[in-house]
Amino acid sequence: MMNPPHYLLLLTLLMDGGTPPPPSGGAKADAGFMSPSPSATKPDGGTPSRAPILAEGIEWPDDLRPLATLDGPALMAAHAALQKLLASFPKEYASDCSYSAKAMEVVVAQHGGLYFVEINRRLEKCGWAVPGFNPSPHWFELYAVSPEGKVLARYPYHP
Repeated sequence: MMNPPHYLLLLTLLMDGGTPPPPSGGAKADAGFMSPSPSATKPDGGTPSRAPILAEGIEWPDDLRPLATLDGPALMAAHAALQKLLASFPKEYASDCSYSAKAMEVVVAQHGGLYFVEINRRLEKCGWAVPGFNPSPHWFELYAVSPEGKVLARYPYHP
């Protein structure tokens, strides 16, 4: 099983207008934005790099910069990815909050002319789970979306 990409400290757009969770461990807060602490460095002082992941014709970046302001195309990308995810759930789950937009947290970043939309499930938004509870801690969805709002690909990951 593959771990999720290392850009989980992105600016979070919460579906209910809430605030992002407080920084933890290796992150520090800066006027409401979270920035990762330096990781291991190369002898020359730079950060280590890895070969990019290429799948479905998309170069999937390892580190994305969050968008502080969501413009129209970023909102269209987030909406398209969320609709794609919701449509993928079995119809029997349609009335279950755990599989609704209410339970989803959406993160939008931009790289190489595409939007990358990460969706995480936050069951505490449904009112029956304690904050941080997640029966599938590695569950996430990541989509590459064009500026026109067309979902181009889903990150090749299966929890």
